[in-house]
Amino acid sequence: MNLYENGYISSEKPTVSIVIPTYNRGHLIGEAIKSILNQTYQDFEIIVVDDGSIDNTENVVNNIKDKRIRYIRYEKNKGAAAARNIGIKAANGEYIGFQDTDDEWLPEKLEKQMKAFDNASLDVGVVYTGHYRINGDDRNYVPSHRVIKKNGYIHNELITKDFGFVITPSAVVRKNCFEKSGLFDEQLPRLQEWELFIRLSKNHHFKCIDEPLLNSYCESDSISTNSEALIIALELILNKHLEDFKCDRKALSKHYYTIGIFLCMNNNFKDGIIYLYRAVKTDPFNIRYLVIVFYRFLIKTFMARLPYISEK
Repeated sequence: MNLYENGYISSEKPTVSIVIPTYNRGHLIGEAIKSILNQTYQDFEIIVVDDGSIDNTENVVNNIKDKRIRYIRYEKNKGAAAARNIGIKAANGEYIGFQDTDDEWLPEKLEKQMKAFDNASLDVGVVYTGHYRINGDDRNYVPSHRVIKKNGYIHNELITKDFGFVITPSAVVRKNCFEKSGLFDEQLPRLQEWELFIRLSKNHHFKCIDEPLLNSYCESDSISTNSEALIIALELILNKHLEDFKCDRKALSKHYYTIGIFLCMNNNFKDGIIYLYRAVKTDPFNIRYLVIVFYRFLIKTFMARLPYISEK
């Protein structure tokens, strides 16, 4: 691995280290860095971890003249989770923030998060904010009204609610939390942030600033558009945290249901039906699941008989 750093490492230890993983995002990295430099809170360093880019990413970063920017590059692409882990290990700050190249921090985000830490007890390990999820002309605020409990011990909410209500760029984490809970799981092709927050929430409390302080843009070339990677990640997370899911029958059923639906959408009806049956068996009074399983079963049966019907 060819690993090197450019830029200035301050002799004064920054309070916050902000990690930006990037891969061939030279057209976006400048704006992502600019949204951090425009923060009203300025006691930070920026660690750009280049995951083997072959575009102009390095030139764009080096042309931004700020001594707080550190650039780390390695030749072989390993994925965003590995890049974030390298950034965490290289960080000098007491707190770790994260930025993605296709996201934008609003100016007061970091200041409000650090004030929240100042006013919180030491058992609060994560302060996260609301964000706008932007996909073309659609803009939705997250966390939605469905997430009722947003502060304190939110492990149950992370297991049972939609897995996107805490995202990496919205969170600032005490660095020492990673020592107890571990880093990002590099084996997961997707949902690494959700799985990390599940682990963090077992040992630390969370605090939510319930206002949009981040714009999160959906890029068409993002890994988040890959449904096969999503299925693999969901199955790995289910196996890794099965005991947590078993503590909530409805949560386990929902996880089975989600995997089953995505498998069916990818035309893998055989495995999809198995997961959908598991969903019904786990939560047999969920009418929606019963209808879906029956519907999928009829489609599968019809498709299997289609050649025979055509010969008639």
